[in-house]
Amino acid sequence: MSTVSSRTETASHADVELWIRMYRQMTAIRLFEERVNELYTRALMPGLAHLYIGEEAVAVGVCEALRREDYITSTHRGHGHCLAKGASPDRMFAELLGKAAGYCKGKGGSMHIADPSTGNLGANAIVAGSVPIATGAAFSSKYLGNGRVAACFFGEGALGQGVVYEEMNLAQLWKLPVIYVCENNLYTEYTHVSETLAGDILARAKSVGMAAETVDGQNVRAVHEAAAKLVERARAGEGPSFLCCNTYRFHGHHVGDINREYYRSKREEQDWKKERDPLAVHAAWLVAQKHADAAQLEQIEAEVKAEIAKAVEFAINAPYPNQEEVDRDVYA
Repeated sequence: MSTVSSRTETASHADVELWIRMYRQMTAIRLFEERVNELYTRALMPGLAHLYIGEEAVAVGVCEALRREDYITSTHRGHGHCLAKGASPDRMFAELLGKAAGYCKGKGGSMHIADPSTGNLGANAIVAGSVPIATGAAFSSKYLGNGRVAACFFGEGALGQGVVYEEMNLAQLWKLPVIYVCENNLYTEYTHVSETLAGDILARAKSVGMAAETVDGQNVRAVHEAAAKLVERARAGEGPSFLCCNTYRFHGHHVGDINREYYRSKREEQDWKKERDPLAVHAAWLVAQKHADAAQLEQIEAEVKAEIAKAVEFAINAPYPNQEEVDRDVYA
């Protein structure tokens, strides 16, 4: 259960701006995902989507520690990462609806959104598929000496893939500027982590001598503090690191996963939503520390809701790609 200190902490104007901005970004991800679910249930969105609701603090905390030119790689549950790194909601929605205005001209859909202009090298439908991409980006950064850092997001289920260990081994040998961010949301699709992973998660990274730590993935300030330290370390040439963020997805594995009681209880979900919602945790702290009041946070939510509504309208009204585009920018 979360607790909020009643002691007001001394903070700089820049710190408060950062904390407010992180609340706005988490709100944007939450409202974006809620509209994604609505579009799916209205049969306006082709294919499936894997909602990021409940995990917003991880994407925001990490991406706020990065520069615009720094790299990220993402997963099948990647909307939050894309938005936190700077993607525009209107083009995101357009991609989900298969429209030409989407980031991949409507051909990638939910699980393949990429935005090189913000350092986003792409979401990836292959479990652990983003790990070698991030490691390669970090290698290029070190080779070119451009000072860029790569952050690689993946779920705890990816730790069952051998490529993760191959890449961490190379990254540690070559002291590459990459942070491996494990989003441990407790379930690999429909199976609890206790049935899929043996031993300690951090021990996997420590076995190759990599710096590794665990953080509360529902506390955006804790995630950001840990990520900022590891990013600075990587940028200084001190090599890769591993950050395990303990979090929880509030919805199913994908939008069609409605009845989840055969693998987790409603009580469990309700407890997480009531006590460990990252937006509520951060909002309560902001108010308790007198960095914001309820009216200000409500205003932020109203502004973001209007932005998301406008983005949805744009995507619904946007045209589909022309037929001659069907074999362009498609590789096999």
